[in-house]
Amino acid sequence: MTRRPLFLLTAIALALGGCSTISSTFESINPFAPSAPKMSPLPELGKSEQAAKTLWSVDVGDAKAYDFTPAIVGETVYVAEHKGMLYRLDNGKTTWKIEAGQPLSAGVGAGAGMLVVGTAKGGVLAFDAETGKALWQAQVSSEVLATPAVSSDGVAVRSGDNRIFFLDARDGSRKWLYQRPMPALSVRSTGAPVFADRYLFAGFPGGKLVGLSLQNGAPVWEGTVAQPKGTTELDRVADIVSAPVIDGTQICAVAFQGKVACFDMGQGGAMVWSRDISSARGVALDGRYLFVTDDEGVVYGLDRLSGGSLWKQDKLRNRAVTAPAVRGEVVVVGDAEGYVHFLSREEGAFLARQKTDGTAIRVAPQRLGEAVLTQSSGGDVSLIGIQ
Repeated sequence: MTRRPLFLLTAIALALGGCSTISSTFESINPFAPSAPKMSPLPELGKSEQAAKTLWSVDVGDAKAYDFTPAIVGETVYVAEHKGMLYRLDNGKTTWKIEAGQPLSAGVGAGAGMLVVGTAKGGVLAFDAETGKALWQAQVSSEVLATPAVSSDGVAVRSGDNRIFFLDARDGSRKWLYQRPMPALSVRSTGAPVFADRYLFAGFPGGKLVGLSLQNGAPVWEGTVAQPKGTTELDRVADIVSAPVIDGTQICAVAFQGKVACFDMGQGGAMVWSRDISSARGVALDGRYLFVTDDEGVVYGLDRLSGGSLWKQDKLRNRAVTAPAVRGEVVVVGDAEGYVHFLSREEGAFLARQKTDGTAIRVAPQRLGEAVLTQSSGGDVSLIGIQ
């Protein structure tokens, strides 16, 4: 039997017709197994140990069941929490905090001088990044779980029913809507759309990665990351549920119960390589390598040009490890107990570790200067560096 991450069924009758979704928690277990796999103990750091240090930490409130991603603009950090508070932090100090007026489920998207967050009722709220002043509100078709993507061209919002809404940055009016046929069963996606030049890229159920024209939302390219296979609807789930990553002409994505694949947009979007790695977490790129965390919490380092294996770090298995982030010669991941792990970019060896508030870190750490920023589910926002 195929081993899968734990999912909470949001619709009980999976085979009664229509589209249903399943929602991944950050526990890598089979819900039908008599007992869950044991979380790996914290690994020894070894001879290469370096000192990790929390440079500053701010408590912003509980995320509940949602995944909130801090936005970094220069040295300024914007964060949101479930009850509806939005914060601006400068050097770890709160410059302002505002009430959105309703509970939040996604954010923070930042760009073009504004901040954008989403709600579980399909609300999209925009605020001035400098002052926190409310700018506009819009409505999409269902809950917003993915961080909105913001640019001067507009605001791209992924709704929970896998539609992409492109809104005018000035007033939130709809420019266009993209939707495609959905399978009977899919994974609830927190994968944000990604801007690249004149296009918007997003992954979808069925393992499809699609490039959309910013002008009118027309699909201009489609790549297959994974093909659904199996006899049951659950077996056939092969969804891209994390954001694609783009560097130069190369775009890469990974699918749950599928593969990780890279395409060359300079060569007509042709697939360069693919590997059989299943992930609902996500990938990261740097100048030479691709890094991916699989569904069991194993972190891989791959050659970004060929997909060849460089290293595999399996000592965080079943610790609900986040997607990786790259900071210079270090790869960084968070886990379900609030630990931030620093790995060697070249070998995958453990270099350092720092604990936050003990609650799960569910989104990938982000680079801020020479340090990394994390936001835990309990609301701890920490800037952590190593020497």
